[in-house]
Amino acid sequence: MMNGFFGRMKIRALTAGLMAVFAMMLILHVSSLAEEGGAASPLPVRVLLLPKFEIGEIAGDFPGEAQYFYEQYLMGAEEYEIPCGIEENRLYYKDGIALYMLGEGKVNAALNTMAVLSDPRFDFSRAYVLSTGCAGSAIGTTVMGDVFVITAAVDYDLGHHADGRDIADHGGTTWFHDPAWDSASVVVLNREVTDKVYGMVKDTPVGTTERTRNFMRNAFDGANWAVRDPMVLQGTTVTGDNYWKGVHGHENALLMTETYRCPDPYVTTEMEDVAVALTVKRMGFLDRLIVLRVSVNTDVFMLDATPESLWGGAEGVKLADEESVEAVDIFETAMKNICDVGRIIIDAILDGRF
Repeated sequence: MMNGFFGRMKIRALTAGLMAVFAMMLILHVSSLAEEGGAASPLPVRVLLLPKFEIGEIAGDFPGEAQYFYEQYLMGAEEYEIPCGIEENRLYYKDGIALYMLGEGKVNAALNTMAVLSDPRFDFSRAYVLSTGCAGSAIGTTVMGDVFVITAAVDYDLGHHADGRDIADHGGTTWFHDPAWDSASVVVLNREVTDKVYGMVKDTPVGTTERTRNFMRNAFDGANWAVRDPMVLQGTTVTGDNYWKGVHGHENALLMTETYRCPDPYVTTEMEDVAVALTVKRMGFLDRLIVLRVSVNTDVFMLDATPESLWGGAEGVKLADEESVEAVDIFETAMKNICDVGRIIIDAILDGRF
């Protein structure tokens, strides 16, 4: 027991040390930028868009998470390198809107969110932070193409995970709660903000494809929940650094959402949003955080897919590839869906209606 306690203390000390090193590097870079900028006024940002990745070019080809937002608001934008950010990524800025691709996973999300919000060339004092991206979504309640206004974010990895082969109840959940990490395990977003956003966007038309409809129908035996039209919903997202799938993972996510008393049911799983939320909370921006996710697959294996068939021999096949059973053909439509919902929010902020 004591070994576990001291192990946790060492992990916390190591994590704190790494964050301190990053913070010091960031401070040095920020100081350098401030000196280079002289007396120039920082650029005012009203909306900071934080997608996670792009596919190919930023405009004009098959869309990733950034492209439709870039084409709508940022064509011809100025580009800025972010100190301590991802080397090849740039922050795009135009007319009060900034966009930066955070990269995938919680480490990228936390460090790059901090790096962007700490950059003295930009004034974020009136900015809303809009984290957007694709997700897997919960079977039994959601369909591919659904867009979600997220009300809470849970860390899938904190706590204890056991291999199902090692527990007595082979059909039971494999996650065990550890209250020691509760302060970082869940972030509940500002309810007034999320309800206001949802009220604005809940009736937004969102689309699907015939191939996706047939896929859902076949995968889930024509269940009513699986064959409905996509819609805009509210719910909790569960963030995991690993791209997990499966019935046991689904049950774990349900248990986490219940254990942490999240205000809304579990609806999506992704790889960044609890880190974004925790970072903006610590930087004083939580009341201005909005998280949107769109479903491009489900959280279980479908149509006889297995971990081995899906991941073991599929080297080079990406989620949005035509060859991937996971993507069906919903990805491009889903990117349009989330941009259509996001535009309503962005325009309201820019027009002073939010």
